Amino acid sequence: MKNHFKLLSLLLVYPEQQWYDELPEMAKFAEELPNGKLLLTFFEFLQNQTLLELQENYVTTFDRNKHHALHLFEHLYGEDRERGQAMVDLLHEYQNAGFEPEANELPDYLPLFMEFLSLVDSEKAKEMLGDAVHVIAHIWGNLQESESPYAAVLEALVILSPIPPEPLKVAPVRDMDEAMELFGPSSEGVEPLLKPTCGYLQQGLSQNQQSFAINLQDVKHQSTIRG
Repeated sequence: MKNHFKLLSLLLVYPEQQWYDELPEMAKFAEELPNGKLLLTFFEFLQNQTLLELQENYVTTFDRNKHHALHLFEHLYGEDRERGQAMVDLLHEYQNAGFEPEANELPDYLPLFMEFLSLVDSEKAKEMLGDAVHVIAHIWGNLQESESPYAAVLEALVILSPIPPEPLKVAPVRDMDEAMELFGPSSEGVEPLLKPTCGYLQQGLSQNQQSFAINLQDVKHQSTIRG
C-alpha cells in the first residue's frame, strides 16, 4: 500500500521536466499495482501531451478551480480561521512521526499528505486515509463532473480507504463584496472576518468527517517511520 500512496502522490504534483521524463517508468510501475488498471487511461492522457500542455492543464484544473483544490481543509473550512489551526495540528502530526514537509507546501496539500501516508506504518496510514477520504471523494466527484482525467487518480486513492466515503457539506464560499455587505469591515477597517453560519461544522460534517477536521487536534505520538 505504501507504493500506492507514493505513486498517487507523484501523479498529483505539478508536472516538471524530470517528472515528465519518468512517466514511462511510473506507468510500468502502476501496472503492477492491484488497482493500477484504473490509471491506464490517465497515463495514456499524460503520454499524449507535451509537458507544456500538461502544465497548462494542471493549472487550469487545480489552481483556477476552487472545486478541484488539492488543499483538503479548503473544502472543510473555506476561509474560516479554524482552517489555520487544523493545518497546525496536521503539521504536528507529521513532525511527531519524524516527517518534515518542505517549507513551500501547506500541510493539507493532498500530494504531501499521501507522501506522509507512504512513510508511516500501514495501520496508521489506513486510519488517516479513513479520516480524510470524505474530502478526497468530494474532490474526486468534482473532477468527474468536469470530466478531468485526474479523476482516475482520486478514484484510485478512495478505493484504498478502509471505510467508504460519506457526502460532504463543504464550507460556504463568499466573495468579498458579499462578505463586506453581510459583516462589514474588520476592526482595522479592511476586509471582514469571514465566519461560517452558526453550527456549520457540526451540521455539515458527519462523525467520521469530524474526526479528520477536529480529532487531529489530539495529536497522536505512536507514528513511526519505516525506512
